[in-house]
Amino acid sequence: MKPHIKHAETVTPDGTRLALYEHDGHFCFRLNGQELMHSGAMASELLLGELCVARKKAEAPNVLIGGLGLGFTLKSVLENVGPRAKVQVAELVPEVVTWNKEFLMGMNGRLLEDSRVEVVIGDVYGLIEKAEPMYYDAIALDVDNGPTPLVQQRNARLYKTKGLLKIIDALKPGGRAVFWSAREDPDFLIRLTKAGFRVEPVPAKLHAGARRCTYMIYVADL
Repeated sequence: MKPHIKHAETVTPDGTRLALYEHDGHFCFRLNGQELMHSGAMASELLLGELCVARKKAEAPNVLIGGLGLGFTLKSVLENVGPRAKVQVAELVPEVVTWNKEFLMGMNGRLLEDSRVEVVIGDVYGLIEKAEPMYYDAIALDVDNGPTPLVQQRNARLYKTKGLLKIIDALKPGGRAVFWSAREDPDFLIRLTKAGFRVEPVPAKLHAGARRCTYMIYVADL
């Protein structure tokens, strides 16, 4: 049996333990010992990135990704935008960026060297709050566990009405926001609609070969 190798561990701002493990060629993040994301089950993250920029009209779009994780959403976005795009990645836990550069270069870590990419260490909510009005063409949020936070309770404000209105202010007319959610969330769908989005819930699989969809991606257009 191949061992589970713990490469690194840190403590998140709210005091939980986040660790990077490798097993049988795959990597995963564990939160207080519970698997948070796994490189062998990233179909929903790839779909999130694809949906984020599916409406791209600008030759040089400004895209914001909330949450770096294992880099699969970033990978998908970069594969679907042109050479003049600007892609900001906001990551609250700086060690996650370090791990991508130190341990995950063979997977997606090298994408952080792409000239289109800017990594911002900090809360994506603050970045959205400080953004120039109508700055982003698209925003992808894979933050925490979606509308029901698991890692950092402050992340819930992204999904409340006030946070959604700030996202709208930061988006250009005709812009798009996509939200990853660990489950279907009817209340969140109602909040998105009331805030002014046209919303399409898109079921997402755990991995490409899965028979059933596990997660939900909310595609919200202006």
